[in-house]
Amino acid sequence: MCGFVGFTNYIKDDGTVLQAMANAIAHRGPDSSGGYVNGDIALGFRRLSIIDLAGGDQPMFNEDKTLVMVFNGEIYNYKDLRDELLSEGHTFNTNADSEVILHGFEQWGESLLSRLRGMFAFAIFNRLDGTIFGARDMFGIKPFYYTLTENSFIFGSEIKAFLHHPEFNKQLNEQALAHYLSFQYSPTEETFFKGVFKLPPAHYFTFKDGVLTKTRYFRPEFKEEPGVLSFYADEVDAAVRESVEAHKIADVEVGAFLSSGIDSSYIAEAAHVDKTFTVGFASDDGDRYNEIAFAKKFADTIGVENISKVITPEEYWGTFPKIQYHMDEPLADPAAIALYFVSELAGKYVKVVMSGEGADELFGGYRIYQEPLTLTLYDKLPFGIRRIISKLCEHLPQKHGINYLVRRGKTIEERFIGNASIFSKKERDGILKSEIAKSAPKPKVLCDKFYDEVAGSDDVTKMQYLDINMWLMGDILLKADKTSMANSLELRVPFLDKKVMALAEVLPLDCRVNTATTKLALREAAQKTLPPLTAQKDKLGFPVPIREWLRQDRYYNMVKESFMSDTAEKYFDTTKLLALLDKHKLGKVDNSRKIWTVYTFLVWYNQYFR
Repeated sequence: MCGFVGFTNYIKDDGTVLQAMANAIAHRGPDSSGGYVNGDIALGFRRLSIIDLAGGDQPMFNEDKTLVMVFNGEIYNYKDLRDELLSEGHTFNTNADSEVILHGFEQWGESLLSRLRGMFAFAIFNRLDGTIFGARDMFGIKPFYYTLTENSFIFGSEIKAFLHHPEFNKQLNEQALAHYLSFQYSPTEETFFKGVFKLPPAHYFTFKDGVLTKTRYFRPEFKEEPGVLSFYADEVDAAVRESVEAHKIADVEVGAFLSSGIDSSYIAEAAHVDKTFTVGFASDDGDRYNEIAFAKKFADTIGVENISKVITPEEYWGTFPKIQYHMDEPLADPAAIALYFVSELAGKYVKVVMSGEGADELFGGYRIYQEPLTLTLYDKLPFGIRRIISKLCEHLPQKHGINYLVRRGKTIEERFIGNASIFSKKERDGILKSEIAKSAPKPKVLCDKFYDEVAGSDDVTKMQYLDINMWLMGDILLKADKTSMANSLELRVPFLDKKVMALAEVLPLDCRVNTATTKLALREAAQKTLPPLTAQKDKLGFPVPIREWLRQDRYYNMVKESFMSDTAEKYFDTTKLLALLDKHKLGKVDNSRKIWTVYTFLVWYNQYFR
């Protein structure tokens, strides 16, 4: 696991600039660094040594040095591909998985991507014709950012590196702020930095003569195949265990994160690691926000060590600015902070951990996926009548019963934008000052292209497809990569594997979700070896006591000060922000997610623009 930076064209002191850019992401690879500079390109690299500890340094060249590459990730089937390439006459100088990409591109071109099993982002420069070829893995596990300036194509693993390039002009993308207020993450290809883009998951690009061309090479296709639950449970168990075994490849010790839920427990049990890691929160509300006791009991059951840490409110709030710096873009998911602390804990003992990200999106794990299946007497009313009621209720104060009537008068495409839906367009326009931000389209518009790709599918499949293409990359994998890499830790996600994905694509709906529970096939599979209480446990997802803390004077005042700052005054109607905060503190309404979303942006902004 590593990080890279690069830029085209000659600039003054290019080697010094490259070094500064690489140093900005040194946390991604503290073991070694490397660079390549000529009049056409500069490539920098930071390495976290996992496979072939003695070799594998980058930038890496092919045999005749016509190609030079930087790569971030792990290729789990690299040994098989290496044998195939050796039989084709390629010569290898290392035992590293990175060299397989270089020779594989020589041999197969872009069709290499369909052969790779793993997580990756890379760029290959052709010294003969000046072309850059780059790609990102099918789920977007590893990041790839880029921007085009007047004279240069700049790219890398983290945006913060771009700040050290003399041609990079740092500007806030105000439309991104509007989108973020609805989604709690940055959902578009253009980031919070104007002109800086993410290469989307499952895409490759070519850059030549100033022209960037992007191509999608994989798209999930859900096509149910008949079969009973017991059959698919066996199939899931076999696929997950095979994937876990493939993900264990390393020349260093591998550990696992462990919560009280099924996903991480299943991975930890299947991996047979020696160490697991858990965090919980100190709270006045008993053990509601602390899964440590449950995790330790499970670790004892499977015979592995569990190392844990209780996070105090002071640690959580005190470390929050640093974490937002590492994110590159604001992320208002409170679980990101928990993930940072468990990564910090694990990084003291191991270099690699496995985690359970992706199971919910692939196997139908979110409770909201049950909503289309839950029919009530109200749903028997003609949709046209429900739609009229929905329109009328949109103008009423938003409460639980009112929200229900609003949602039940909308199609799934109109009401579901992913697992987080914070501010509606009307609400966000009401607190925003920027006309540029207010001009951003409705959240639904950003989702339409993905809904169009699965038109005709059932509503649950539509929701899963949207989450795989937006929520998974924008929230789940962003925090997984940035928090683990901030602590020089490689995080592997065995559920997000091409073979597991192929199975998830054919699961019947009744093996994914019903009105009683979620992830049916996965739970049935896990129950073969996990205690029933663990296999059937509801999802918690790093519960964090934000709601409780925001009603305590200390943290209420901290947020209030931020809401009255010059930055808040610049972008928001601060009177409305303070009203949100005060109503929450008095217990009149739970505004915690809205408050946290705005507060997160303000903290992030101070890291990058103050």
